[in-house]
Amino acid sequence: MEQEQDRRILSRISEMVEDEHRLRSDLAAGRIDGDTERQRLAELERALDQCWDLLRQRRAKSEYGENPDDAQVRPSSQVEGYRA
Repeated sequence: MEQEQDRRILSRISEMVEDEHRLRSDLAAGRIDGDTERQRLAELERALDQCWDLLRQRRAKSEYGENPDDAQVRPSSQVEGYRA
């Protein structure tokens, strides 16, 4: 189950990266304006930070013998600015 949940998180991360690429393509093709792109990219970046943080929490809990399912999505304000 642990690996299945991690795969779901990684799949969601991949989807968001694809969305990010689509936004950049839409801007280049003139389908959206720069303000729209920046707003949507900012939302995606916050969500990506949260997903990566959750995955890191799960892996750390697993490594130290704790239940990875106890990991919780933290507010973007808490995970923003973390650097790996």
